[in-house]
Amino acid sequence: MTSDVASNLPAGAPPDLFDIELQALRRAREIHDAPDAGGQIYRQALGELIGHFERMMRQTRRMIGHSDRAEREMHELNIQLQTLTRKLEYHASHDALTGIFNRRAVIEQTNRVFSREDAVMIVLDIDHFKRINDDFGHPVGDSVILGVTDCLRRTIGQTGIVGRVGGEEFTVLLPRMAAGNALDIAQTLRKAIVEHAFGPPVDRPVTASFGLSANPRGTDFDTAYNQADAALYVAKRAGRNRVEIFDPASQAIA
Repeated sequence: MTSDVASNLPAGAPPDLFDIELQALRRAREIHDAPDAGGQIYRQALGELIGHFERMMRQTRRMIGHSDRAEREMHELNIQLQTLTRKLEYHASHDALTGIFNRRAVIEQTNRVFSREDAVMIVLDIDHFKRINDDFGHPVGDSVILGVTDCLRRTIGQTGIVGRVGGEEFTVLLPRMAAGNALDIAQTLRKAIVEHAFGPPVDRPVTASFGLSANPRGTDFDTAYNQADAALYVAKRAGRNRVEIFDPASQAIA
């Protein structure tokens, strides 16, 4: 005997999870509706219902247990996915050696700032860095880059956006800052690098040259960077370990 539910299932459909219980329930209803059913028949039907009900309870508890485990596992997987997503986002936007913003992130951050407000861009380059690599090797060169990064973090703090855009070249973006104040910060940073103890085997002072550009709202990264880079080139030609600022009005360096 099959239940009404089971008989109404489409061809090829999976069996109803409680098909056996439904059949037992149908038999119990038939006995209940039979006017001549005796006590023994009622007792037998009740016993079948009790057995099937207990089985259904066990199945339900197992299903709830499986569901709880699956929910916990899904929650753990979501946490792992969120952690992995944050790591991927960090690595996509940060320089692997220094941990500051990489070139791609610097461009994105700079253009975002310029869409809202004025900002000063500083471009700095470690002087004679190739000589450091040639004399002491690239691992020492990396330690010098990390030392300069430390000076940048300590000097700039939360005031601006710091990034590494090339091997020994860095940028600092200072939103809502007057050119004079930015020049003071650049000079402070220049002195911090000169005074930084890079440790052996570096047996010479490490210096950096700086170029600045003061940019109104609406400027793009390329314009700000190219002007600051032009000022940096003048600082290099003038003897290095200097700070220069680009004058857009005269297309000259002040």
